Parts: sequence; C-alpha cells; structure tokens
Amino acid sequence: MVKPTDYLTVTALTQYLKAKFERDPYLDRVYLTGEISNFRLRPNTHQYFSLKDNKAKISAIMFKSAFEKLKFTPEEGMKVLVVGRISLYEATGNYQIYVERMEPDGLGALYQAYEQLKAKLATEGLFELPKKVIPRFPKRIAVITSPSGAVIRDIITTTNRRYPIAQIVLFPAVVQGDGAADTLVSRLEQINQLGQFDTIIIGRGGGSIEDLWPFNEERVARAIVASQIPVISSVGHETDTTIADLVADVRAATPTAAAELATPVLTDELLKLQQQRLRLAQAFTQQLALLKKQLAHLQGSYVLTQPQRLYDGYLQNVDQLKRRLLLAQQQLLKNQRQQWQLQQQRLISNSPLKTVTQTQTTIADLQQRLNRATRQNWFNQRQRANQAIASLDLVSPLKVLGRGFAYVTDEEHHVLKKTTDFEIGHAIQLHVQDGLVEAQITKTNQGDV
Repeated sequence: MVKPTDYLTVTALTQYLKAKFERDPYLDRVYLTGEISNFRLRPNTHQYFSLKDNKAKISAIMFKSAFEKLKFTPEEGMKVLVVGRISLYEATGNYQIYVERMEPDGLGALYQAYEQLKAKLATEGLFELPKKVIPRFPKRIAVITSPSGAVIRDIITTTNRRYPIAQIVLFPAVVQGDGAADTLVSRLEQINQLGQFDTIIIGRGGGSIEDLWPFNEERVARAIVASQIPVISSVGHETDTTIADLVADVRAATPTAAAELATPVLTDELLKLQQQRLRLAQAFTQQLALLKKQLAHLQGSYVLTQPQRLYDGYLQNVDQLKRRLLLAQQQLLKNQRQQWQLQQQRLISNSPLKTVTQTQTTIADLQQRLNRATRQNWFNQRQRANQAIASLDLVSPLKVLGRGFAYVTDEEHHVLKKTTDFEIGHAIQLHVQDGLVEAQITKTNQGDV
C-alpha cells in the first residue's frame, strides 16, 4: 500500500525534471530552426517569444545581453536559426529554449540588418536630403581612415599629383571591428567642431560585409548627415555599397576617385586661367575698338559740329506753347467776364436792402411779443407769490398763539407735551402770543380734564 509520504509535491517533481534537462548533454547546446511567433519587441530588457513549425511550438527567451549583440531586429513570422540550451521553467512547468545566438535562416544576419536599416532611413527621408556641394578649390581636406592602410596613401598621391596646394590632414580611425563605429562618429564630430576644413573624405578599402559593417551602423550614418562640412564616402570597391555611401554628399568608388572628386587638376586650372586671361584680353581689345569707333562716330555727329541744331526743335515747341498759352488766357478771361456779368445780375435781383427791411420788421414784431410775454410772466409770478404768502400765514405758529393757544417749556427750554414731562414743584414757562408767563407745577392729572 502506498503511504502518503511516498507522494511527490509538484515542486519536487518539477525540480527533478529540471535537473534532468540541465544534466542532459544533448540539451545543453541545441541548434534549432523555426519561425518566430508571438514576438513583441521589449526595449532594454529580455525578449520572450515562440519558435514554431507546422506541427509544434516551443517557448523561447533571449536575455538582454545576448539580444543586444544581434545585428538585425527579429520580426513576427521571420524564419531564423538559433543556438541555445533547453531547460524547464519551474513556475509553470514549461520547457523552453534559452537563445544565445540568432540569425535569419537563408539570409545573413548582417545583410538582414543592412536591409532593415536601409528601409528605416529611407522611410525617414535621409537618402533624399539635399546634398551639400563639394568645394571646387579646397584649402584643407580632412581624411578619416586607417593610418596604416592604402587609402591614405592613394589620397595623398592623387592629391599631390592633381592639386598639391591642398593640405591633407589625417584623422586616424579604426575602420573595422566593434569599436570602429564609435571612432568614426568621434572623428566626424571633432572635424566639425574644428570647422577649418572644406571637405571630409571618409572610407577604407574593400572587404567582406563584416569588415565594412562599421560603415553600415546607424550612428555613423546620422553623424554623416549631421555634418556641416561636405562628406565624400569611399568605402570598399565599386560593387560594395554601404549606408555611409547612401547618406554621404558624394560617393566615390575608390580612394583615388574620392581624391579626384575633392580636388581639381591644378595644371588644368592654370591652363583655364591662361585661356580666360587670353579671352579677357581679346574681349578688352574688341571692346576698346568698339568704343573708339563709337567715339569717332560721335565726334563726327552734328551735335558737336553744329550744336545749335539741338535747339531747333525746342524753339519750335516753345513757340507753339506760347500760342496755346495766349489762347488759353483769352478763353479764360472771356469765361470769367461772363461769370461776373451773371453774378451781377443775380446780385441786383437779390438786393440786400429788401432783406434788411423785412428783417427789421420781423425784429420789431418779435420785440413787441417779447415785451407782452415778459409783463404777463411777471404778473403770473406775483400772483403765485401772494398765494404762497397767504398759505404760509395760515400755518404760522403766531396765528395759533393768537387764537388762545400756548406751548410750555421747562427751565432748560425743552418743550413739555405730556403730563409725564411735568414734575411737581418745578418752574415752567408758558409761551403766549405777546410774551412769557412764569408758573410752578402743583398738581398733574392724566386723562380727560
């Protein structure tokens, strides 16, 4: 009979199975191919997804340290080749693969990353930005490349042959390996900060896509685009096209071609200067001959031989203007005389004496009306004043006192109106029509007397 102690816990069983996975030498390093499923990019952290084929699916995890080494970005549905180990996740009891390396199946990881970055920058329009013009006669040219490679020697040789007056300044850089991209970006920024150069040449010799990869890094491409100084890219050979070639202002197939694009041929320019000098002298001679011819023509002109002819036309115009002025004055005088006669007739018909007489009559009439209105208004105001005086006399206190009434005050001249205002023995004053009466209170009664 099985005892309760013989039963395993879920944790114990899971730990046992995990140990089996961990100790199996065949599961410690597995090479697996499949299609990415359930992938969602999580920035700056671990990546969780699945790998599947037509009949099965396995969970996968790729830690941040391993994912940062990828040269491409995984996408949903992408078929990949992965290397990792198989283990069991105790919390869920699911087995999964811990991916250490990944690359596209059937397409190199670097090429996949190249195509992805190219599509990204094309979408942003970096390839369509206006290109800066390479100066025709540079004084100083900055070269970013390896100091020991053939690139700098080819550029110096070509420049000395074509345009020896230009100064070549080498900015040594690592052009291959993990730290190359940082070096290239640093040199581009340094040259732009100095700001003493007319042109920048950046490049290296040919090689595999791995060798050329620093020139396919996004930060290098953005540093080239941000440069205020025109950039000529010379990376690899003519068949090798990098992202740096696409964003640079000019792409050169070789270092020699880059030097040729950056400089003119001095002997050709000197020859052109001699030709221009000759053309200038010929043009000056032709212009001088033309001016002499014009001078001779002017010297034989009637303007100099018979200067009085210059004024013939003007004198004739002055005569015509005088006649026109005289006619205009006569016509204006005639019009003014007619206007004066018309105004004189209107003035006679509208004599001011008549208007003055009518106005005087109107003023006399208005004066009479004003006098009548003034007397009537004075009479009315006097009647209203008499009526007001009579009304005031009716309500005068003296009239009331004349009818036998009086009012009482105490010694402090307060008017006493009620029996409660009187105190026995106090003196009072009776105000009558013709004076005051002194009295003393002996008794008070409230109510009807």
